[in-house]
Amino acid sequence: MLTPEHIFLQQVEANMGIIRKIVHLYVEHPDDRRDLQQEILYQAWKAFPGFQGLSKFSTWLYRISLNTVLTFRKRESRSTTAPLEAVGPDIAAPDDSTSDNAERLYHAIRQLKETDRALILLHFDGFGNDEIADIAGLSANHVAVKLHRIKTELTKRINA
Repeated sequence: MLTPEHIFLQQVEANMGIIRKIVHLYVEHPDDRRDLQQEILYQAWKAFPGFQGLSKFSTWLYRISLNTVLTFRKRESRSTTAPLEAVGPDIAAPDDSTSDNAERLYHAIRQLKETDRALILLHFDGFGNDEIADIAGLSANHVAVKLHRIKTELTKRINA
């Protein structure tokens, strides 16, 4: 019989790409990425006993990850050190190989507002508007409107 620890580790391992993508889109410095990844894992572990399986684990992990990233960035911007900033050319996840088009897309995504980044990331990962709305705390109609605007903005940035 699998213990809760084993179940958690299996689920995290299967969904680690979510954490890597989110961290990579929001944080530039490798040390900050490692710190943030560890913080996400810690927050997910703390919250895991409350996971009831009402949504997919990946949906739950997205919510934990995005909330942790936004909290991390707020805390960093209030510290005496320089705030974390969106990255420029170093855009692919460490183990990903990307084409020039993908690099331009990631660069354009990094220039979006934090909440818009989260919405488009969820959309690209195949989440429907209802699921995105649940994760982001918005209505599905609002998500649809926001995604349309975000796609228009990305198209302009990529084609500029």
